[in-house]
Amino acid sequence: MSIYPDIPRIVTALAEWCACVCCVFCCGKRRLSGLHLGAVLAGALLIQCMFLEATGSLPLVYWIPCMMAAVVMMFILIAICCRVPFLTAVYYTAKAFLLAEFAASLEWQLYSYSMERYPALESLLGYGIFLAMTYAAVFGVIIWLDKDRNEPLDALIFRPWELITPLLIVLIAFAMGNLSFINTNNPFSGTMLLDIHNIRTLVDLAGLAFLYAYHVQRCETYTKRELGAIQNILKYQYSQYRQSRDSIDFINRRYHDLKNQIAALRAEQDPQKRMAYLDEMEEEFQGYEVQCKTGSPVLDTLLTGKNLYCARHRIKMTCVADGALLSFMDVMDICTIFGNLLDNAIECELKIPDKEKRLIHLSVSASKGFLLIRCENYCLETPTFADGLPVTSKPDAENHGYGLKSIRYSMEKYGGTMTLHNRDDWFSATLIFPLPEDEEKKK
Repeated sequence: MSIYPDIPRIVTALAEWCACVCCVFCCGKRRLSGLHLGAVLAGALLIQCMFLEATGSLPLVYWIPCMMAAVVMMFILIAICCRVPFLTAVYYTAKAFLLAEFAASLEWQLYSYSMERYPALESLLGYGIFLAMTYAAVFGVIIWLDKDRNEPLDALIFRPWELITPLLIVLIAFAMGNLSFINTNNPFSGTMLLDIHNIRTLVDLAGLAFLYAYHVQRCETYTKRELGAIQNILKYQYSQYRQSRDSIDFINRRYHDLKNQIAALRAEQDPQKRMAYLDEMEEEFQGYEVQCKTGSPVLDTLLTGKNLYCARHRIKMTCVADGALLSFMDVMDICTIFGNLLDNAIECELKIPDKEKRLIHLSVSASKGFLLIRCENYCLETPTFADGLPVTSKPDAENHGYGLKSIRYSMEKYGGTMTLHNRDDWFSATLIFPLPEDEEKKK
């Protein structure tokens, strides 16, 4: 056979439109609703049907360009109706296209099989009812599967390289499923009409299964990462509570000591000894005053607790920071980034026996439209790196090592990058963020 009866173009147009409607109604962020949504969907259906019908008689060489144009129209419909990023709309379009290919192929194969046994289906009414029932079943199942998942909206925010896998699945399924309609003289084609229809339907079904598995896996991975981040934040908050409790106990002890020192001063008759006591007290308490006023209340509060903790453990911490540059960040992200940076540095310093070498320096500045955050600390141990991050040295590695991972996760929200170095007994973490335009203008 040289010519194979193919799916009517109007059937393909309806499948593409129905697949887009599924994506629109399963999307958690719709741009349109009510009459506006209905008008756009009706107009898109009319345009899709007219285009595919008008291009149905073109030579085979125009088939791929026409399919690409139809996919572009599907993308435009999804982008208009859904309030999603560009790459997410591309993913929805690829998913809708493969779903449409499967639905149209399955419907036409079932109809071709049933028509020989039920002549009533040859009428326009009979075929219309059969088409409506088949599409209702296919797309109804898809909506049922996607609607009840309650997947996080941010799970489908893609970076460019993350689209390679789903796009490859769609392209391979489409190519393998339609190979027999272009050339039957190859190892992957069938020669009988029924075989060709089976290949197309089953390949499209397999592609949908792979794509759905990818979709589910991505959402589950995102959810696990969110739970891990929340768990890490809860651990961090508990750690902050313990540090605050210890700090309060320490202040109460110092207050009690101060009362005794004041009583001793009152009893001291020698003016020189009294002044020596006062100088000693002043020098001692200077180590406990907050040394950073950055312009960010969140960062100031965080540094207050860290400064006090460092002073108690004979760790010298210095800070040069313009906290006003952090105004575009969420409060939780500021706490996650700076809290984990300083916690890791403090943990490292506590391992140094020589208390004079316990040094930490933190800086926050802007340069050429970028926010620069750098945390440096003296480090005698040479860390082992894996996936760009130091491997935790704690025996319970499964429940530790989340600090820098949490920092990396928070940085991804703002397009930041992190570089870690260990040179000449100094460990440094450098974070670079692109400053928003309004923050850059302030500088």
